[in-house]
Amino acid sequence: MLAGLQTYFGIVLFLLFIGQTGTPTSVSPAVVKSEFIYETAPFPECHASTIAETGDGLVAAWFGGTKEKNPDVGIWISRQVKGKWSTPVEVANGVESPDKRYPTWNPVLYATRGTLVLFYKVGPSPSQWWGMKMTSADGGKTWSKPERMPDGIAGPIKNKAVELSNGDLLCPSSTEDKGWRVHFEITRDLGKTWQRTDPINDGKEFGVIQPTVFLHSGGRLQALFRSRQGKIVESWSQDQGRTWSKLIATSLPNPNSGIDGVTLRDGRHLLVYNHVLSAPGKWGDRAPLNVALSSDGKTWKAAVVLETGPTQAEYSYPAVIQARDGKVHILYTWNRKKIKHVVLDPDKLVLRDMENGIWPAQ
Repeated sequence: MLAGLQTYFGIVLFLLFIGQTGTPTSVSPAVVKSEFIYETAPFPECHASTIAETGDGLVAAWFGGTKEKNPDVGIWISRQVKGKWSTPVEVANGVESPDKRYPTWNPVLYATRGTLVLFYKVGPSPSQWWGMKMTSADGGKTWSKPERMPDGIAGPIKNKAVELSNGDLLCPSSTEDKGWRVHFEITRDLGKTWQRTDPINDGKEFGVIQPTVFLHSGGRLQALFRSRQGKIVESWSQDQGRTWSKLIATSLPNPNSGIDGVTLRDGRHLLVYNHVLSAPGKWGDRAPLNVALSSDGKTWKAAVVLETGPTQAEYSYPAVIQARDGKVHILYTWNRKKIKHVVLDPDKLVLRDMENGIWPAQ
């Protein structure tokens, strides 16, 4: 009788958890919290979220509007105040005149030493957009006037910038005007002056964009990329991101969807991505959404399934950071309707082997 009651209440709690989060999220001991940033908003669609931690707490941003690429798409911000997310506020748009407005794209937040920087893009399409930035000195409450970046500088294209041991802020970037090609942009003064590397690929053997950067011992850097080849692709740098090794495919699948990762303070590397097999050159499903962990950036272990499906759903474009308290915060697009926030305790992740790149059965 007691066992039956325990089973019953366990099912009820699981169903309540599903109801609160929208879809079944992996019931893992590592999942501390799962919530939406907002329930209702003045825009019907959203995408490409980003997150940063300031001295005043967490700040999230994304683009929202009628639909991606529509001129009414702007950059929206929400701040976490006393554990609750504030009502979204539009802080940037592509208005150039009373009769000319462009869509905005892919905001990226970066916080350092009392300054919060918002990088974003404006333009008719990813092949024609240009970089913009704003700064905040009060944790995202108020913002400076938008500033256009120098020609050829877009800032971090989707994923966060990484501060290196030599003081450089390395911004992972890419272009889509002459094939999908990756380059890196470097600043030491939060975007007042810039250096830019040459493209590290020709866009032919591998069409890759939207790098995420991991920090390894000895100053080595590893970048993983979204690709058109059905696999997550990697490259390595030995010289603080100035030059990069030849691109090679990893064992992890990629259905032509954005990824993001972070090197944890214990040295392990955490990656959020859609573990979906798809044919090269084809767009695959953007469900499920997965978390994998690696100690060396080469061998990856299955950790958590954030969203399971159905396959026609979209759980995509993750952004991930590790906060000062050690918890991992993940944002992602939830069916283009909401932005979801999941908090993980990395010490409670249960890891399983992936044989031949196949995610293990639950």
